[in-house]
Amino acid sequence: MPPKIREMTANSTSPPSAQNALRRFTLLLSGEDAFDSEDEQAMGERPVQGLPHERFLLGKLVPLAPVLLLGQTSQVVNPSEVIACLQPVHLHATRDHLILMGQNQIDLTQSESTELLKTALPFIEEDFQSSIVLRGQYYWFVPAGPFTNLESYSIEQAHGRNIDWWMPRDTNEEGIAKRWRKLQNEIQMLWHIDPVNEKREQRGMPSINSLWISGIGKLGDVQAPQVVQQSKHLYGSHPLLAGLAKLFNIPYSSAFNTPAAGSFAWLENPDSVWPTLITALRNKELDEVLLIDFPQGKSRERVFTARNISKTSWAFWKKAEPLTWKEIISS
Repeated sequence: MPPKIREMTANSTSPPSAQNALRRFTLLLSGEDAFDSEDEQAMGERPVQGLPHERFLLGKLVPLAPVLLLGQTSQVVNPSEVIACLQPVHLHATRDHLILMGQNQIDLTQSESTELLKTALPFIEEDFQSSIVLRGQYYWFVPAGPFTNLESYSIEQAHGRNIDWWMPRDTNEEGIAKRWRKLQNEIQMLWHIDPVNEKREQRGMPSINSLWISGIGKLGDVQAPQVVQQSKHLYGSHPLLAGLAKLFNIPYSSAFNTPAAGSFAWLENPDSVWPTLITALRNKELDEVLLIDFPQGKSRERVFTARNISKTSWAFWKKAEPLTWKEIISS
């Protein structure tokens, strides 16, 4: 029997009564844009803001910055204040364009991040007309101020791609993107001669040669789905989950430990927990597992129960084997 499949929107979920009656565990998979790099070059329109799972978790405005900030600070975050996220990055030069490298590729240390921010701070605070509110290792947060209406894209969405198509853009006010590029160029020149990069290059590491802005928005813009808001526990290492947990007052753990009913997980290696979920279904510790993924960039949910986690076989005398993770994600 195949799993029950439903197309879903960001706010769709079963009624609260059904969720309470069923012992359900929800597993979210990361999604990718529905187009590849060749499509980017052919398309003249601006890209959709946010990866599929970012839009699912936060809504169509994708206010990443304030949720990330909330998850990393004990400070009170004003739900009406527009926040921007700044990240030191490496832009890799190819023959005819620049490619943004992911944060996990540059091995940025806390001390390097601190020194680079110290150099750039006067320029940032002058242009943003505000002070930095949080100085993390990978993320710096600041009230967006003059850059409030800038449309931007997260590193997770833009990395590995030609940045020409992913640079911040004007929305309802012209000149904001140009103003950002001016600040970005000033910081690039400062960091080009910074001792931090001299030492990194001596170690054979990519230089930190640019600053990326993304996630501009406010907590009041968050439109999380009910399947998240009604969860009893959130599991996952991404700081976005920590922010959502704090926003909705839900218990949170960065590491997964048990598939408790009513929990929601977004894990770096979801394949590692699939055998545990199968066991929980077979032992009747769970009634169902709700798997949310994004084939071709579109949201989809599939419900797995103890009855449909096994392969069908004509050899009735053989013990039914459970569906493997590879079979699950390829279907």
